[in-house]
Amino acid sequence: MTDNNRYEVVIVGGGAAGLSAALVLGRSRRRTLVVDAGEPRNAPSAHMQGYLSRDGMSPAEFLAVGREEIARYGVELVRDRVVDVTREGDFTAVLGGGRTVRARQLVIATGLKDELPPVPGLAERFGRDVVHCPYCHGWEVRDKPTGVLATSPLSVHQALMVTQWTKDVRLFLHEVAESELTDQDLRRLATAGVAVVPGAVVELVTADDRLTGVRLEDGTVHGREVLYAAPRAVPNNELLIRLGAELRETPFGSYPVIDERGLTTVPGLWAAGNASGFAEQVVNAASRGYRAGAAINAELLMADLDAGAL
Repeated sequence: MTDNNRYEVVIVGGGAAGLSAALVLGRSRRRTLVVDAGEPRNAPSAHMQGYLSRDGMSPAEFLAVGREEIARYGVELVRDRVVDVTREGDFTAVLGGGRTVRARQLVIATGLKDELPPVPGLAERFGRDVVHCPYCHGWEVRDKPTGVLATSPLSVHQALMVTQWTKDVRLFLHEVAESELTDQDLRRLATAGVAVVPGAVVELVTADDRLTGVRLEDGTVHGREVLYAAPRAVPNNELLIRLGAELRETPFGSYPVIDERGLTTVPGLWAAGNASGFAEQVVNAASRGYRAGAAINAELLMADLDAGAL
């Protein structure tokens, strides 16, 4: 008799990485469960870009198609979240709805959360005319008067990158002191034609539901139609920590130490997508999920062969 709560693989997270891993595992005839809380990082965006053959597709449509595809291969998906997980041989995961499931291998594809700078009006416009990535949004907002909100000295790099898409760029220092900019920063900004504006931004100015400018603490308003604002990345790494995976510290949060396939330092525990690193865009996350899925199938197959040979 089949135990309905025992799987070969449980995947926590139903975004690009989790669904990609599930697709590979389903096609490999592995009994697989995806647990998805339905909180994709890119939900505020109307479109996603840079994914060959899917450029311009809405994130919601992309995920809906992915869910349909994994269902064809018998992969189960439940709308829930994992609230506790332990490992004694197999992994045991407790879902928020009360169900307990077990798996030989566990994939963490829980992504990360974006904590936006606390500027009034910014969160409401995020994903529209307040954006964070020129590769995701630069083409759509090209040639518009653009601002970059500095939250760390790394924002200089962001402002320089943005000049590939528009030449009218102002770097609002906001939380960064002028003294924090290096001589090389200042030379590059000047060469790129980026205006450096000291002072904190206190609110966004809008008209007819579009961004028209940013107001500084001294009351001056700078007309801008686009604002780049880098969120603070908060990895959803609670389950990895609970299972004892080794983490590495980065300027963008703590992420698991993984090998080239996505295997963490805990046997049978895998990480994919933004759960494994900050810079995994949708196409990269899908690739990470595919690689992990293929590696997991091979791991299970070899383990069973070795067990049968004893």
